[in-house]
Amino acid sequence: MVRLDENEISFPDPEVYNGHDGLIAFGGDLSVERIWFAYQLGIFPWFNPGEEILWWCPDPRFVLVPEEIKVSKSMRKILNRNVFTFSENQSFREVIKNCQQANRKGQTGTWLSDELMSSFIQLHEYGLARSIEVWQGGELVGGFYGLQIGNVFCGESMFAKVSNASKAGFIHFVESNKDKLELIDCQSHTEHLESLGAKMIPKKEFLKILHENNERR
Repeated sequence: MVRLDENEISFPDPEVYNGHDGLIAFGGDLSVERIWFAYQLGIFPWFNPGEEILWWCPDPRFVLVPEEIKVSKSMRKILNRNVFTFSENQSFREVIKNCQQANRKGQTGTWLSDELMSSFIQLHEYGLARSIEVWQGGELVGGFYGLQIGNVFCGESMFAKVSNASKAGFIHFVESNKDKLELIDCQSHTEHLESLGAKMIPKKEFLKILHENNERR
């Protein structure tokens, strides 16, 4: 595993360096420039606040192809009844704050540090990060955010205050962007996203799609 230099923004090539369980490097910083460069390479930070920054590029990679999304009959009914309304980039700060505070099964803390949040907010202000908001009765009840690289959306985190809110938001996002998105990077496996059609693909295949999109930007 490679230790990063805080004074130089560089990473090991994830196409040739596998690391242990997808762990590519550690150290460095959480500057906007480093984070954006990392995501263009298919690398993302994931660590416990107060501990060493860890950078990952797992193999295989958990992704969703928009055309392959699965919508259950019960979720289709919820969407057809307009239980929720949706918006994009209207409340990025609120979405990321709620993601930080969300209770996760089997987790006692959050990986989303204040410093990391600040960098993603800046990326949003630069037009590189986007948020999807889910509303019910005028209240923000769910949402998620991520980075956009060409036609690849790199999902980061989501939250829901009421049942099915984040799932409805994700389905709405995917179905509304099928003609604009080639792939959604879900990073690590969750049963929630697997039920919607996400699957594992080889890292090599993921990086090929990502690099092709990055070149077309």
